Amino acid sequence: MPTTTATIPSGEVNNHYPPATSPTPAPLPFTCASEDEGWVWTQIKAEARRDAESEPALASYLYSTILSHSSLERSLSFHLGNKLSSSTLLSTLLYDLFLNSLTTDPALRAATVADLRAAHVRDPACVSFSHCLLNYKGFLACQAHRVSHKLWNQSRRPLALALHSRIADVFAVDIHPAAKIGKGILLDHATGVVIGETAVIGNNVSILHHVTLGGTGKVGGDRHPKIGDGVLIGAGATILGNVKIGEGAKIGAGAVVLIDVPPRTTAVGNPARLVGGKEKPSKLEDVPGESMDHTSFISEWSDYII
Repeated sequence: MPTTTATIPSGEVNNHYPPATSPTPAPLPFTCASEDEGWVWTQIKAEARRDAESEPALASYLYSTILSHSSLERSLSFHLGNKLSSSTLLSTLLYDLFLNSLTTDPALRAATVADLRAAHVRDPACVSFSHCLLNYKGFLACQAHRVSHKLWNQSRRPLALALHSRIADVFAVDIHPAAKIGKGILLDHATGVVIGETAVIGNNVSILHHVTLGGTGKVGGDRHPKIGDGVLIGAGATILGNVKIGEGAKIGAGAVVLIDVPPRTTAVGNPARLVGGKEKPSKLEDVPGESMDHTSFISEWSDYII
């Protein structure tokens, strides 16, 4: 594993990357997976150099976590290993575990890049890719889960469960290793997110803090929600049972969902009901999991006035 040092390699920040104070991110190029990964890693290194130069107190941290590494998977493995290690689960063991999974599975690396892009584009508080890589516990929990899921599928279940426990302890995000999660995922803030064993989450889904995708009791089998592509789930929402949330649907903050939600509709309240009514629900034109629009339904649903 790399050693810590305060020496910062020279290099210029990519001029196409916006400064941290820019309110609108620069357009992101979409290329093939390997080129995309390389482009994002170049941006991360440039951002780390910039931040190390502007804040010398972080120089050693940024060097050991990002700048001393030759690839995104090595940097991420090092960072996760340090974050999740304990007195009995050593960082060197975790580093090797994460690195082996990431280097041998291109799909894992592609999902990592898609998740970085998701945070950068959808979250106005995400000032850089490196900020997400280093500090977003939802992003880190999701990447660690992907490795625990891979271990689970390889029948290395005691190790998968041990890793799952550490993820929950460190990041306050509880995702069962068997849960299936797509790419382009944003766990925004992430604290208190619970995702059950048989849950399935599609691509380009955004989930806020304190969301539960759970079961309805102690019955076994396929008992957790199935979340379609492009879904947005607001803070504190609870979705229970083997129910389907259709593609491009929106679940309002605090909603309690116990039955299927059709695609491109909005469910709000406790118990949840469809905006526009069950017979002719209002249809969404955008993809809420990407637009992050939480309140467009208010005028159709509520006459509450302050």
